[in-house]
Amino acid sequence: MNSRALLRSSVSRRLLRPVADLIDQRIERQVRSALRRTPGATAGGGDTERLTREVDRLRHRLLSFELLVGPHGRRNSRILAGAPLERLYGEVAALADDRDAAERNVAAAYRLLVALESLGVGRIAGGTMNICGKLATVPLLDPPNDDILEIGTLYGMFSAGLLRMMERDGRSPDLTIVDPFAGIQLQPGTGEAADPTGAPVDEHAVRTNLALAGAAGTAARIRRGYSEDPETRAAVSDRRYGVIVVDGDHSAGGVAQDLQWAEEIAAPGAVVVLDDYGDAQWPGIKEALDGHLKGETRFTYLGKAAHSAYLRAS
Repeated sequence: MNSRALLRSSVSRRLLRPVADLIDQRIERQVRSALRRTPGATAGGGDTERLTREVDRLRHRLLSFELLVGPHGRRNSRILAGAPLERLYGEVAALADDRDAAERNVAAAYRLLVALESLGVGRIAGGTMNICGKLATVPLLDPPNDDILEIGTLYGMFSAGLLRMMERDGRSPDLTIVDPFAGIQLQPGTGEAADPTGAPVDEHAVRTNLALAGAAGTAARIRRGYSEDPETRAAVSDRRYGVIVVDGDHSAGGVAQDLQWAEEIAAPGAVVVLDDYGDAQWPGIKEALDGHLKGETRFTYLGKAAHSAYLRAS
């Protein structure tokens, strides 16, 4: 079965149901199957021992599956559900005007997400649909050049994925990252707790993860500092970026500053991605973008997919 069929299969559509429900459904199917194969047998008959062994086997398989894509050590589950996946297909397709390409890229992005979090240090911040949406959409919007700026990177794992997705599209990405590398994920209004993965948020972890993307990852330029600092901006404003991912300070004031900076350094036709737009947990992001678009701006709002807004620079 190919990846697209796998993601759209009836099994995948049920994966996000509670694990207990999934086990119950499989047990019921196994019981029916066993009764069909054993004439005259009943659920309480002599087939019970074999059914018990099959149930135990299913539990073991589910345990392995949960350890691979469940929330353990990463905060967010990577298990797919049919309805959100179909919705994401539609949102990406609307942005890219290509349903087949949307499905292909979302499938590739999902495989990449699981692979990176399996091999890397730390995690990719955000929900599964949000991450797959960004990884899938950016290449499909055909940025005008291959220079990428990411404002706020956490462990650098999303950047590694974006490099790989751009390369899959025949591009030669050149990445710049701006982040304070404070040892933890910083956001106004949140506590300074250690990451659930147990890994420190530092430049070493980012370099380790970028190496998973090959030559483009190891060649990435990293600038330690806050995006509002004049020295930080001066150090990386030496080019006009074809892709700008705004995922730093989530407050209204912080997002407003990053958008204004993006106005200055975005290449004509550049794609600007504003993460967590419309997420109720971060109301300042929508407030900042909506306010920005009411003023004089180079940016045109293209649409959104899974709590990320997409803009095009004139």
